Amino acid sequence: MVPSSNSAEPSSELDLQEIPGSYGLPFFGPIKDRYDYFYNQGKDEFFKSRIKKYNSTVFRTNIPPGPFISSDPRVVAVLDSKSFTILFDNNKVEKKDILDGTYMPSLSFFGGYRVCAFLDTDESEHNVLKSFFITFLANSHNKFIPYLRTGLSELFENLEHNITDEKSADFNKNCDNMSFDFVFRLVTGSNPSDTKLKAKGPSTVDTWLALQLAPLGTAGLKYVPNFIDDIIHTVRLPFFVIKSGYKKLYNAVYDSATSLLDDAEKLGLKRDEACHNLVFLAAFNAFGGMKVLFPSLIKWIASGGESLHRRLADEIRSVIKEEGDATFSALEKMPLTKSVVYETLRIDPPVPFQYAKAREDLILESHDAAFQIKKGETIFGYQPLATKDPKVFENAEEFVADRFVGEGEELIKYVYWSNGRETETPSADNKQCPAKDLVVLCCRLMLVELFLRYDTFTAETGQVALGASVTITSLSKAT
Repeated sequence: MVPSSNSAEPSSELDLQEIPGSYGLPFFGPIKDRYDYFYNQGKDEFFKSRIKKYNSTVFRTNIPPGPFISSDPRVVAVLDSKSFTILFDNNKVEKKDILDGTYMPSLSFFGGYRVCAFLDTDESEHNVLKSFFITFLANSHNKFIPYLRTGLSELFENLEHNITDEKSADFNKNCDNMSFDFVFRLVTGSNPSDTKLKAKGPSTVDTWLALQLAPLGTAGLKYVPNFIDDIIHTVRLPFFVIKSGYKKLYNAVYDSATSLLDDAEKLGLKRDEACHNLVFLAAFNAFGGMKVLFPSLIKWIASGGESLHRRLADEIRSVIKEEGDATFSALEKMPLTKSVVYETLRIDPPVPFQYAKAREDLILESHDAAFQIKKGETIFGYQPLATKDPKVFENAEEFVADRFVGEGEELIKYVYWSNGRETETPSADNKQCPAKDLVVLCCRLMLVELFLRYDTFTAETGQVALGASVTITSLSKAT
């Protein structure tokens, strides 16, 4: 019987079982798993087939890139809603240098510093940096809505012009420009167009992100043989390709965010270290997240068709009419709007992977069994399966717009997109996204602006390296 549990709830006394699965032969096992993961099966089928094979949502496997640039690709995968929560227990797991899993990019991408995302909660620098971020966001609270509404207004005007001129509009490109401008202005107080970055911010960050994360993905080029594409999983791509672009990005933040950097120095942080952390927060955490999440949101709302659009428009317009404006209190009075945002984050989380290492020998529980994990073992969670757990969510594979309305609000605690439960709060002592509430707010505001302007819209959707691609084909103005 199990003496303890990975959850805060009392142990259910599940039988202790051996973790199923295999790492295969040294060197060759990780390569076989990598080919299954990227080329033969794809991510979802890779995990689903093993769940079926082992009759377990907890098992051993290899995770890319390994073995060439990964110190150890062996992980224990946790793929159900219950076992996944071990990744949030900072007393039992550590997050040192494991943001990207078993692969660590060169520190050159971050000015030579281990920025906050790579620090463990036990490291004193983590507490200082996380507190700095949380304080900055709290002090910027009154800027969120006006800054974003200005950007969204420009976004929809640009989409309209594109549709008029070209019969369709690239939502991703237009939204990337809006997102970068919003984040840069929020962090620095300046428009990027007023700096030496001009309009190159989004493309600079795209290259910076791609070079860091390339070994964790695939180019996905249709006519390129797998063994050629697989080369990117065997080398760390060099920083020098983006060195000059990153310097411009860093200098733009350094020169513009003077008061914020002054605050960082008062906390004992070095000015350049604080600036590199701000660049990472703005470019990787914020812009990178929006780059994935906003197209996903529009894709799923588009899939709901005109009936969902009408329901959202009716709710949004009636609340705005009653409240007089899109205020924080007004947004809280839109249950369907809130629900579709949470449902997007559940069914299509912007950060699908989570990693940690066991601080100690521990007992991990799934719904059906308990397993022992040894100190130092890497635990890997694939969130799109954990948040589509059929033992928690009815019709888990379907987008259900009003899933979190009424009694459904109880299910919000099983939405894990922010590296924690949605019902928990980011702090200096945990690894939950400091901008968790801002992200949800931004999604709600996007829908408010969309359905104040339009009754319905149509879109064509596809897939790109970092998520959904969306092409808007029509926007029907509000009647």
